[in-house]
Amino acid sequence: MSTPGTEDRPPTIAVVARAAGVSPSTVSRALNREHRFYRSPSAARIREVADSVGYAPNPVAANLRRRQTNTIGVLVPRLTDTVMAMLYEEISDASLKRGYHTLVATTHDDPGREHENGDMLLQRRVDGLILTTARTDGGFCRDLAEKGIPHVLALRTHGDSAAAVGDDRLGGYLAARHLIDLGHRRIALVAGPDYASSALGRRAGYEEALREAGLPVDERLILPSTFSMESGEETGRHLLALAPRPTAVFAVNDNTAIGLLAAVQRAGLRTPEDLSVVGYNDIPLASRLAMPLTTVRVPFDAIASAAVDQLVDLVAGVPAGTQTFAPTLIPRRTTTRMA
Repeated sequence: MSTPGTEDRPPTIAVVARAAGVSPSTVSRALNREHRFYRSPSAARIREVADSVGYAPNPVAANLRRRQTNTIGVLVPRLTDTVMAMLYEEISDASLKRGYHTLVATTHDDPGREHENGDMLLQRRVDGLILTTARTDGGFCRDLAEKGIPHVLALRTHGDSAAAVGDDRLGGYLAARHLIDLGHRRIALVAGPDYASSALGRRAGYEEALREAGLPVDERLILPSTFSMESGEETGRHLLALAPRPTAVFAVNDNTAIGLLAAVQRAGLRTPEDLSVVGYNDIPLASRLAMPLTTVRVPFDAIASAAVDQLVDLVAGVPAGTQTFAPTLIPRRTTTRMA
């Protein structure tokens, strides 16, 4: 018999719990798509009971109770960087599939702006952060960990936070091994900044391949860059002025490789006859250049999807670790066998 005045009230979680013979908190977990319990047979049975009693969840009220906004904050160095723009779009798409929206802010790889804009996103009550801006010293990531703020790193890591990254060491190895297999022995490296784990991993793979082939790691052939076309062109001018000149170059970023190709052309030289070039990431422009770029393809879609899944788990209180995805070498016309 119903309590007077309750006939028209919708069933509550407490009603579902009594009907299913479980606690209200268990019902909440069974109805929460972001909780791992949701995928269990027990949770499916509880949802069947909820349907049978006519329970309809109120997502707005649920979010208010959990203080969730179903919004993810994303920090990237800059959206003018094709790699970061591509990754952000993949993160946004993956988030929508999980019922989340995204807010993005840029840092220009400046630690001060990373703190400032990260705090700004948190003030907008995002449920957590995905950062592509991690530095090897931890920095802002350590602050987030100390405060218990859910966050996941993408592409770069500092070793402690949950992360979704490419296997940069393997990618660097594949790039250098490709050039070695073509007969090159004087192979230069246009390295990225030493605060980025991605650049350090690619350099480590390059050095591993050289040592495996019995070739020396010549520090004179290793020059830093800032992941930009301008940096690649400037670095290319330095490499082309060396005597003897390298016969091949691995640039740890496609933008840098494209700048390097410009330096070769300006010097009156030819790619790949005078200098074979390998890039990294496989941005859309790489295959559409007049001389399509040999590069290492990174699975941005898989990395973005994993980062979102990990963050959703963290928000739900489920621990997350690090997932690593293998890159693929894509040979094109900027590399050739040594004469």
